[in-house]
Amino acid sequence: MLLGQATVPSTLERTAMQVHFLNCFTCNARIPAHWQSGTLCLLVEGEDGLILVDTGPGLDDYARKPWIIRSFQVATRVPLDPNEAAVRQVVRLGYEPANVKDIVLTHMHFDHCGGLPDFPHATVHVHETEFHSFNSFPRRWTDLAYVKRHISHQPRIRLYREEGAEWYGFPAIRLPFSTEMWLIPLPGHSRGHCGLVLKLPDRWHFHMADAAPLGMSEEVPAWLARLVLGPHTPRLRQFMLEHQEMLITTGHMPIEFFAQEHEGLSRRPTIPAHQAPYQLARADPSGRAVD
Repeated sequence: MLLGQATVPSTLERTAMQVHFLNCFTCNARIPAHWQSGTLCLLVEGEDGLILVDTGPGLDDYARKPWIIRSFQVATRVPLDPNEAAVRQVVRLGYEPANVKDIVLTHMHFDHCGGLPDFPHATVHVHETEFHSFNSFPRRWTDLAYVKRHISHQPRIRLYREEGAEWYGFPAIRLPFSTEMWLIPLPGHSRGHCGLVLKLPDRWHFHMADAAPLGMSEEVPAWLARLVLGPHTPRLRQFMLEHQEMLITTGHMPIEFFAQEHEGLSRRPTIPAHQAPYQLARADPSGRAVD
């Protein structure tokens, strides 16, 4: 797949699953300068049509930058390219914004839900604690990343809570799609933050979202990971090492991850060995969620 070109038809008749990895917000550190990353959003094609997992900032965020984006421009190197908006990438893939019927949010920080107004007819699926946190008074500093206008268009919201199901020992919430997808509550980065599990044809994909550092990099000090991302990083690192048959991603991935997708090198780009020890070897999936 070559992002930037319409490489798929504008119809949703195909049912074979395909996952597009979209960089919806490039954000590069000033120190250390080699920390170059993009917000990973997933566009899932399957029997349910198009499902978008997170959105990145939306077109309105580029036209009317909220204060949080202005602060990122000071603290980091942010290109702020509106062509990274999820809606524009969906169009470049040959679809209409209205084809995105469902949006699953790992959490509601600006860089993960700012694009909701670009898909006004989509149903938004999110953990109920996260939705209530978004709408309440800030209780911790990461709550400042909520931008209230991102749901001012009053989208259809479907809320979820834990009901006792598990996936590999993690609490899990089954989403109502034919494609097997589960929210994995991992609170810390935000009060209702979740990872997401997606059943691929040949393996599981565990998207840890912002519960784990950039590409699971070991350069991030443990104290900083806990302060910003919450308490789950040690457990998630151990899980990754024990389940190298899985595809594992984080909410912000090294820019090289997207470069491989852009160059058409792989449907499921690998991470350079110096970035993270990901193994994408084919294996039969196991450990299905149980009630």
